[in-house]
Amino acid sequence: MQTHEELLEDIRDDTTGVNIIPDKDLPKFGEPLQNVTVPVGREAVLQCVVDNLQTYKIAWLRVDTQTILTIQNHVITKNHRMSITHAEKRAWILRIRDVKETDKGWYMCQINTDPMKSQVGYLDVVVPPDILDYPTSTDMVIREGSNVTLKCAATGSPTPTITWRREGGEPIPIPNGTEVMSYNGSFLTIAKVNRLNMGAYLCIASNGIPPTVSKRVMLIVHFPPMIWIQNQLVGAAIGQNITLECQSEAFPKSINYWMKNDTIIVPGERFIPETYENGYKITMRLTINEVEVHDFGSYRCVAKNSLGDTDGTIKLYHIPQTTTVTTLAPTVSTTIAPISQQKYHKGPDFTNYHNNIDHNTPLQHDANSLTLDNEVMHNDAGAATTTATDATITALATSSLITFIMSNVSLKHFLLILLRVSFPAVV
Repeated sequence: MQTHEELLEDIRDDTTGVNIIPDKDLPKFGEPLQNVTVPVGREAVLQCVVDNLQTYKIAWLRVDTQTILTIQNHVITKNHRMSITHAEKRAWILRIRDVKETDKGWYMCQINTDPMKSQVGYLDVVVPPDILDYPTSTDMVIREGSNVTLKCAATGSPTPTITWRREGGEPIPIPNGTEVMSYNGSFLTIAKVNRLNMGAYLCIASNGIPPTVSKRVMLIVHFPPMIWIQNQLVGAAIGQNITLECQSEAFPKSINYWMKNDTIIVPGERFIPETYENGYKITMRLTINEVEVHDFGSYRCVAKNSLGDTDGTIKLYHIPQTTTVTTLAPTVSTTIAPISQQKYHKGPDFTNYHNNIDHNTPLQHDANSLTLDNEVMHNDAGAATTTATDATITALATSSLITFIMSNVSLKHFLLILLRVSFPAVV
């Protein structure tokens, strides 16, 4: 097996005696050797085009290591991923399968003329980004009010850029006091962390070579329980169903329960405690069915975790029931004031008037139409007093009728109405 130096010497020896050929007849490169960019894992193809090769030989070399890869149609290197093909009698094609990042560098196509002719091309192997497990941050637990720095490291070619985003799309606080939707940089520092900063952060690495990759880092913020009560005074009537409600926040998750008179309320048919969780927020509800007298008083909603405990108080007070009473109007006596009763006679004039009257003509409300007797019968006060009995109308109806008539009918018309009622045969 020839050594590398012996192979180079053979190439040089092959040039002996051929330098008498005029330069115009010597081999020459038909086109420049192109630079090639290939994603890692793909196949790289380097093509060297030579015209008028004659009996000269072509060799491929790795420039940085001065390693001979091929001579003519023979592969010299022990790298089984490399092969050589000769196409169209002028193209010498070097193929590298399953390209690795270590294959990146300068490659030379050489003709063994004297002096030697060569040209070089660059093989660039691009590598998609890959996030390193170290020193990239893992899930972090921090106490509320502290400072925290999230780290992200990635490899790739070209060098990846790092972008931070929140998984839920929430803004990211940055040291200058503002908030941004995304932040570029390997280190993300959050000062005075609060519970609103808790959640998943995405470290995204990209360099233009697909695929873009990301890693999820959970930021967990610990804080003691806090309680909010919207209605601290709640009223209820006896027998009513009522619900008391508290809002609490805590992380780690808190233990929540209700108390009355320093006694924990045990769930039952009448007392039903419930909790509804949404992240670190919890809604506490206590439903009391058919409130009784001894249920009134102060109730406490309590929240506890490893960092502390707190409670809130709701006072349940009694609302008296209102009773609607319907009262019927009583039967009353109505006294009619004394009036003068007049006696009517059918004299000749009145008879003629009655006989000549056109009954199809509306009654004329005129006092001269009647002949009144000058004899006036006066009743004493006792005779003029009439008591309304149950057989007559009720006091309410009588009062309403009299009020209506007196308000809408003149005295003269009212007397005519009485006359019609008392003497229908006359009028």
